[in-house]
Amino acid sequence: MPLRIEDYALIGDTQSVALVGRDGSYDWMCLPRFDSGACFAALLGTPSHGRWLLAPAGEVQKTTRSYRDGTLILETIFELAEGRVRIVDCMPPRDGTPDVVRVVEGLAGEVTMHLELVIRFDYGSIVPWVSRLPDGRLRAIAGADALVLQSDVETHGEALTTVATFSVKAGQKASFVLSWYPSHEEPPRQRDAQQALADSEQYWREWSARCTYRGPWQDAISSSLLTLKALTYAPTGAVLAAPTTSLPEWPGGTRNWDYRYCWLRDSTFTLYALRLAGYVEEARAWRDWLLRAVAGDPAKLQIMYGVAGERRLTEYELDWLPGYEGARPVRVGNAAASQLQLDVYGEVMDTLHQTRRTGLPSEPATWNLQVDLLEFLESAWERPDEGIWEVRGPKQHFTHSKVMAWVAFDRAVKAIEQTQAEGPLERWRALRDAIHAEVCTRGFNSSKHTFTQAFGTDHLDASLLLIPQVGFLPIDDPRVTGTIAAVERELLHHGLVLRYRTEGQDGLPPGEGAFLACSFWLADAYALSGRTDDAQRLFARLLSLRNDVGLLAEEYDPVGCRQLGNFPQAFSHVGLVNTAYNLTPSHTMPALHRER
Repeated sequence: MPLRIEDYALIGDTQSVALVGRDGSYDWMCLPRFDSGACFAALLGTPSHGRWLLAPAGEVQKTTRSYRDGTLILETIFELAEGRVRIVDCMPPRDGTPDVVRVVEGLAGEVTMHLELVIRFDYGSIVPWVSRLPDGRLRAIAGADALVLQSDVETHGEALTTVATFSVKAGQKASFVLSWYPSHEEPPRQRDAQQALADSEQYWREWSARCTYRGPWQDAISSSLLTLKALTYAPTGAVLAAPTTSLPEWPGGTRNWDYRYCWLRDSTFTLYALRLAGYVEEARAWRDWLLRAVAGDPAKLQIMYGVAGERRLTEYELDWLPGYEGARPVRVGNAAASQLQLDVYGEVMDTLHQTRRTGLPSEPATWNLQVDLLEFLESAWERPDEGIWEVRGPKQHFTHSKVMAWVAFDRAVKAIEQTQAEGPLERWRALRDAIHAEVCTRGFNSSKHTFTQAFGTDHLDASLLLIPQVGFLPIDDPRVTGTIAAVERELLHHGLVLRYRTEGQDGLPPGEGAFLACSFWLADAYALSGRTDDAQRLFARLLSLRNDVGLLAEEYDPVGCRQLGNFPQAFSHVGLVNTAYNLTPSHTMPALHRER
């Protein structure tokens, strides 16, 4: 049986990542680019398509894991009858190429260790040539990709697998360094594993020390911020939704998507989380990536882009892969990139509005870009779209999409009023008012006393919880309180919030877990409405869902008590950071009290 999703931990160097299982396995690694396919493992739990196992050969009685304080250096301690051993894993700061460092340390007794390395490039489809370099390192090469393994112990080949068996006594260490490089170049120089660990520890602790939050959730915020930093592609400032693809939103299901891209709708929440915690440079880099990515024809604005702003994210299936726990298909690329999702115009406008409010200097051409976006939205806002949840069924007039179109014009009006920016103020005011009236008339179901997912329907949608947060209506408006009550009544599933009821609503087979970001939104709504005890109870429940090293996936199954979906999920961790700030009395919360 494969490990559960929550049995993995994350390491990374802000350009590449790897997931480390609690059994000592690497079953998913992207080297060096998130979108290249240059990974030597295909999907969690498929060792025949690539795996790196380093673990005790005997029966393990107990396993404990933790990150070194303020770092992404993972320490896993295995206890056996014959002794104790620790494995330290990290991806140190770049020294030209991405490296994975693993150090085995004997803590007590004598423990026999087993190494098993199965290298498969291109999502498990290519078996590389393996040979020895003159310096003794192992080299695997195929196509554009090459790996070298530097090892303190002797390895040998066996059935297209590199294996080794060795022992460590208390005080002894054995190290391994795996490095990727372009196959047409010379192999990278050898790297001192202990120095790499020291460099990594210094880098992460210095970064963590910049966090300005002081409050009861210090550790949780620090952990989530480290996760967000690991999901940042440092050369461009982009923040990925998740580093994995096709981890299912329901066991054995078909809702399996590639999340190794950057969603525009995440931008406002992510910028808040970074800026509030004192990470101004990261917030600026994310804003600058956003500006580069969306430049061009406003009619061709995409809802997501690659880490460098790539637009062609063609979706296709890897039919040779069995998928995690048999969930198929396994997908690369994401067809939602070509959908019309009107809410992203509001997210872009809100992000740029908030950068001005928080003191980030504007780029000279930024307002011209915003004007172009609004000129397109003037006619486009009345169209049906695929909405925030990227449905693969018919387009609809989604209420959240219209609310965010209102946000776009509202922020433009405020920019003109507050900064003397030039634009058709009266026309945009009139459009803002017209959209507001349209939503309140067609998006509100008076018999159920709630806003609904789409005009003319009676379905609920958790995105409606954002109505007071974006300033569309105040929290004490009866239509808002009625919507919160309706979400509690219809979308709460064992205390967690579903996005919506999937049965027959989105063109896909039903079944998914509770979307964690939505539960954070409900906690925010509680806090904003003065229901502090309810907010804190829900927040405590959400914190308890993190795995043993503080990570959250996209969704959670409260019945099976397991994490679901791509992992770790940036949106979940952004929600955690923002809600923690919202519940900290000593902090003023622009993330919660947006312009109203």
